[in-house]
Amino acid sequence: MSRFGVLLKMCAVLLSPLLAAYAHGQVWPSKPIRVIYPYSAGGVGDTSFRVITATIETKIGQRFVIESRPGAAGNIGTAEVARAAPDGYTLLIAPTASYSVNQFLFSDLGFDPLVAFEPISIYADAPLVVLVNSSLPVKNLRDLVDFARAHPGKLNFGSPGTGSPSHLTGELLSQITGHALVYIPYKGTPPMVQGLLANDIQLFIATLGGNIAHVKTGRLRLLAVTGKERMSEIPDVPTTAEAGFPELLASNWWGLAAPRGTDRSIVERLAAEVRSALADPANRKRIGELGMTPVGSTPGEFAAHMRAEAERWKSVIVRGGIKAE
Repeated sequence: MSRFGVLLKMCAVLLSPLLAAYAHGQVWPSKPIRVIYPYSAGGVGDTSFRVITATIETKIGQRFVIESRPGAAGNIGTAEVARAAPDGYTLLIAPTASYSVNQFLFSDLGFDPLVAFEPISIYADAPLVVLVNSSLPVKNLRDLVDFARAHPGKLNFGSPGTGSPSHLTGELLSQITGHALVYIPYKGTPPMVQGLLANDIQLFIATLGGNIAHVKTGRLRLLAVTGKERMSEIPDVPTTAEAGFPELLASNWWGLAAPRGTDRSIVERLAAEVRSALADPANRKRIGELGMTPVGSTPGEFAAHMRAEAERWKSVIVRGGIKAE
């Protein structure tokens, strides 16, 4: 082969990946995009994502087809996306647990979320609140911690399921008190709320949601918000940091991700469209009405948050000896 032929072949080898990437970027998306929601349809993560889908669909020229794949604490649907082709046509919308918690609760997960996905954007965040039965003689978070330490084993906290944000944040609070709290698991939020109202448990940490109605009637008392900022719905309730416990920081955030290896241009395009959709005041208002805060992080910010959350919750899980039921 002549010297010119060798140079031509080398150029072809060097340029082919760039040309392929360019061509791929030109045609994506050429069909509807499948989005897996690893829980039963109608949940807050599903509902909040649907708020921004119409805006994004208009920009990219294709529909999102959201499919519910519940089961195994979200692991069935999450694993399906982890195994999917990284072509930009299968995405995952899931909460904190799917990205930064379940790998430490389940011994046979089969994949590591920190390496199995391309983080796209955290689109919504739901801070939690510390709620107690109003009969408990505490007025703030400091009172609660002091009371628990003075009466070890006398206060029960509940959650709608082992490994849930409510459980892990309650466990973190228990560790702060010197493991003075007793954990009572429930099968779902409604029976847990009933347990708190009946004083079978004395406290739980959960999203505000419908619990505000019980606060207004005086049956429950709000002590603190576990987010970084106060909530507009309850501006007089301090954050846990303001109450003197900055380590009790938790929320249930929801993010959009793609299988590892998805073209970077697709990831960046989707992240930009999520941010653009969340800049719409109408969309922000609707997400706020769901009790969530619009976010719109970059892929890099999402990746860093996943790693930080994984490290923090792993520590809580290991210290508490928590295993999936």
